[in-house]
Parts: sequence; C-alpha cells; structure tokens
Amino acid sequence: MSVATPLRIVLPPAAGRDPFFDNAKFLAITLVVSGHLIEDLRDVPVAHAAYFYVYTFHMPLFIVLSGYLSRNFTFSSGKARKLISTLAVPYVIFELLYSLPRLVLYGKLDISLLDPYYLTWFLMSLFLWRLSTPVWQQLRWPLVVAVGLSLLSGMSRLPDELSMNRTLGLLPFYVLGLMLRPEHFEWLRRRWVRVAGAVTLAAGAALAFVLHTHVKTEWIRWRHANDAIGVDDLTGSLIRLGILAAGALLVAAFLAVTPARRTLYTGLGAATMYAYLLHGLVVKVAERFYGDWAQTVPGVAAVAFLGVGLAALLCTAPIRRATHWAVEPDMSWAFTRLRRPA
Repeated sequence: MSVATPLRIVLPPAAGRDPFFDNAKFLAITLVVSGHLIEDLRDVPVAHAAYFYVYTFHMPLFIVLSGYLSRNFTFSSGKARKLISTLAVPYVIFELLYSLPRLVLYGKLDISLLDPYYLTWFLMSLFLWRLSTPVWQQLRWPLVVAVGLSLLSGMSRLPDELSMNRTLGLLPFYVLGLMLRPEHFEWLRRRWVRVAGAVTLAAGAALAFVLHTHVKTEWIRWRHANDAIGVDDLTGSLIRLGILAAGALLVAAFLAVTPARRTLYTGLGAATMYAYLLHGLVVKVAERFYGDWAQTVPGVAAVAFLGVGLAALLCTAPIRRATHWAVEPDMSWAFTRLRRPA
C-alpha cells in the first residue's frame, strides 16, 4: 500500500514532545496492525510464529509507554475530564461502531458496554489502570503487588465484564511504566545496550519460531484462567511469570533499538490511537477477501507489509480530521465548572 505525498505523512511536531516516544509508539502500532491482519492466516506456520512473537510484547510495549506517560495522573478536574473525553467516550463510540461489522458480516447484533469487544478492551483497561495510578504511586513495592495480582487473576475464572482478565493480567506492564524514569530510557540508548537489544529481538524471534507450536497462544492473549487453558495453578503461575518476564525483556530490547532522533515517521507517533481504533474496521473487512494467495509465505509477508502502510495511513492528517469526532471528541460542552461542597 503506497501513501501519496498529499496525505502529509509527516505531521508537524508538537511542542515539547520527545521523538523517542513517538517513534516507539508508531513502530508499536505497526506491529499491532500487522499482527491483527495476519491473525486469520495462522494456518501458515510462518504467520503463526510471527503472531506468537509479536503478541508476546506488542501490547505490553503500548502498556508500558502508557504507564510512563500517565505518571502525573491525578484526580484533578482537568485530568478527569481528559480521561472521559479520550478514553470513556471513544470507548462507547467504538463499541457501537464495531457492532456494525458484526451485524453486516455475521448477522449478529450484540452490544454490551461492560464487555469490551475486539480491540476496545484496551480503552477499558487503560481507563481502569489510569484511575488506579495514585494508588500505585504510594505503595512501597508496587511492581511486586502488581505481579502478585496478575498471578492471582490467573487462578480464577474472572468475568469478561470490564475486561478483568486482561486488566489484571497485564497490570504489571502498566505499573512498570509508572515506575520508570527518564534516566532508565537514557540507559537504554547506550550503544552496547542497543546492540544487546537487537540481539535479544533476533533471538526472541528465532525462539518463537521454535516454540510457537508448543505453547498455546491463549497464554499471550491474556483472556483466560489457568484451568481454562488446561493447567493447574502452580504450572499456570510459572508460565504466566515467564511470559511477563519475556514480555518485559522484549519491550526493553525494542525500546533500546528505537531511534531517539526525529525520523520520517515521528510525527505519526502522536496519532497512534487513531490507527489502533480504526484499523479493526479494515481488518474485519479485509479478512473476508483472503484467498489462496494469502495462505502462502509471500502472501503473509505482503499482508504484514500492507499492515505497515495501513498503520501509517490511519495516522495521517486527513484521517485524523475525518475521524476526530470519534477518536478525540470535543466534550467541552458536557462539562461545567467544578462543583465543590459548601
């Protein structure tokens, strides 16, 4: 998929933004979009292996970055209003929008605002994580507590409402982001760490190609309890702990190789929520047109490459202008002056 110059691929830099984080966010969203596009092609071994590898760390990466950028969240009126306008309202809008493809393609209309559908779970979970931020900032060992909650959540069949399995299972990555400081990212930019990061990513990819048929993909999707995946709680806790560690290691490696300077795609990193929320509509339609051509190694590579182009396209200025009402709705009309008790 080519993107023409008039689409203004490079967006103007926002004042005070660090290009490192925008680069990381854009590269991460390309993994998300490509991963979703090849999900329906997992009968091809290379697609299944790539899916397993990417899913081990692509959402943990987004969650770590979200945690880091949420360090200053408080319950002040401005922060609370932004939480509503950037997460709560878009969640409702896209829950409704994603019900339409289900109705057209499958003849099923099922709307539940408490049970997130498809990729809207991230908005629900991020809303809850961000609300909990002040609590984590006051604990002495927040990451230990978060890991403990993640392991405990795997021992119970939690309801799908509020995306509880993913919210608690992936919680350590958000708390890890909260605990990070600028000096940690500076450390990742050292030359030897960047080399080690590249080696780690390559080794992780090779290992994924060896193990992808031996590890159930449900472990990296964080949707079910241990017994639902077919293991006891001790085994499940050890596996979950290993996946948390693997995810954190690959996130660090990915961030280590992320460019810190401005690049051609830096401006797109400021609009990754557009690509995240909109690409699912394209994926659900595109899957209907996969033919025999896609069930081959070149076909999988082509689909993954198209995912990169789609991610870039959905972050461009024209798409942002056309969909701003849904992704970043102006909710100023709904708020009044802060009411305080007399």
